[in-house]
Amino acid sequence: MSDDGLFQLGMDLEAHAGDERTLSAYGEPRSTTHTEDTTRTAPRTAAEVDRLDHFIEKDGIRCAGAHFIIDLYDAERLDDLPYIEEALRTCVTESGATLLHIHLHPFQPEGVSGVAVLAESHISVHTWPEAGYAAFDVFMCGDARPEACVEVLRRAFRPGRTAVSELLRGKEVE
Repeated sequence: MSDDGLFQLGMDLEAHAGDERTLSAYGEPRSTTHTEDTTRTAPRTAAEVDRLDHFIEKDGIRCAGAHFIIDLYDAERLDDLPYIEEALRTCVTESGATLLHIHLHPFQPEGVSGVAVLAESHISVHTWPEAGYAAFDVFMCGDARPEACVEVLRRAFRPGRTAVSELLRGKEVE
């Protein structure tokens, strides 16, 4: 796989270290994995830990991120692959996330499954056009706003009914 292909998957950030697309606001690589600094003798400060792990505080709870489970019923355009991709890209933009890669797979005779891989985590989609149903998972950490995706998806697919659940992931991580 080429360096560019690895970069698109978020797997070769070191090769693109000078490229501002790969850096966080702190100048750190936009990666959810970090190597251990074995030369450090002092423990990290809370600010350093926050910068490296991208944990968030939501409703007074420190967690790894917010995970929205979004079910769309009686929805439209659930078999339109380019339209679904554009809706995912709009979710990324409006949530303030960082897109690394999108992969969508059409099924025969109908349906789509896929994922937008983000520096902040992911957005996944599974559609059942014959039933007018779509299942989206939106999980983001850091400064991203996953809740913005709910309205984007409502506008895009015009469901008759939407059900949304929110989970705060990693609440018990010390």
